[in-house]
Amino acid sequence: MNIAILGAGIVGVTTAYELAADGHQVTVFERHASVAEAASFANAGVVAPGYVTPWAAPGMPLKVLRYLLAHHAPVRLRRPLALADIAWMRHWLAACEGTAYARNRARMQRLAFYSRHRLHRLADAMAYDFDRSSGYMVLLRAERDRRLAQPGLALLRELGVPFDELDADAARRIEPALHPHTALAGAIHLPQDEVGNCRQFAIILRDAAEQLGARFAFNTTVTAIDKTQPATFHVAHSAVPLRFDALVLCAGVGSAELLRPLGLRLPLRPVYGYSVSAPVPEPARAPRSGVMDERYKVAITRMGQRVRVAGSAEIGGRPDDVHHAALQTLYKVLTDWFPGAARLSSGVQVWKGARPMLPDGPPVIGASGVPGLWLNLGHGSSGWALSCGSARVLADQIAGRVPDIDTEGLDVQRWLR
Repeated sequence: MNIAILGAGIVGVTTAYELAADGHQVTVFERHASVAEAASFANAGVVAPGYVTPWAAPGMPLKVLRYLLAHHAPVRLRRPLALADIAWMRHWLAACEGTAYARNRARMQRLAFYSRHRLHRLADAMAYDFDRSSGYMVLLRAERDRRLAQPGLALLRELGVPFDELDADAARRIEPALHPHTALAGAIHLPQDEVGNCRQFAIILRDAAEQLGARFAFNTTVTAIDKTQPATFHVAHSAVPLRFDALVLCAGVGSAELLRPLGLRLPLRPVYGYSVSAPVPEPARAPRSGVMDERYKVAITRMGQRVRVAGSAEIGGRPDDVHHAALQTLYKVLTDWFPGAARLSSGVQVWKGARPMLPDGPPVIGASGVPGLWLNLGHGSSGWALSCGSARVLADQIAGRVPDIDTEGLDVQRWLR
């Protein structure tokens, strides 16, 4: 088939590769000048399937209310709040119910473990290297943090995920650059989890997809999907519609606007995240792989010769309005754990990205119900961790094959009932 993919973030690029590998003619349309220029550009880079869970969880509404009063808060509400943001939060509150959470968690983790398997398969097949390292550690500042982590550890045991509960000394042996004067009650080490540079991988996979015949049309904005003709859409500055055998929509937050005229009203909203990346002046003072501060939900990861600190979940606000309190939290956590790990006087990259998030957690993958249109969207903050598996699932569905994992609850029908 001749297939168009709308969007060249990590989800769009992995989808392009898998479809091209299946023998389809693939053209990817992207409004930016290259791949992974938006939500995929500077994320934390963590691939930890056991920690891929819905944000909508029992107890989270009370936590969010407490965060509103905190200076260094993992979650923030910003003005202006759109009506769509308020509607999203209503859906989110409903999804925090225990049964719904367990169902959505199972859906996400099935996909996450499969996606890590696919990532390894693809990385092994590529002729290029990208910045990556093994092992991931969750840092627990106090005994209270250790107690609060126990339900998550019970889930890891249930899933059969290897991990070690460490005291402070053992944690510092794994990450010797951890600041000795920052209180550390212990840590959770996940040896099979990893850190990888999402954007580097996307560039490598774009090259591999092009070698398979895929084409990328950059600086091209899709303005509308045709309601009257299957697999037809319009681009800016062209009066002639483009027709294909199938379309795959992977356009991040912009997907909701393209779907609305077709009668598909998905509650897909941006939840903004931040990161700061800076050169490492002295490798011995930087993390070897990746850690997460459990209290502040901030990850510090090694990206080759740079260190990246990433976190925050910001609802509302504007994409170009950088909230300095969020950056202060990132700098605080970095200084607490790895003082001197980053050269902050020059070469610092500050990033704010719009994660395309559905309120219940799992993405939507599969047929849209509109002839010729397929969906692979709504991965939120887990896009890097879910992308490779999502792409393979969708490619199998388009080919009429049964995917390797159970896709119950990942289709659009859960939002159309």
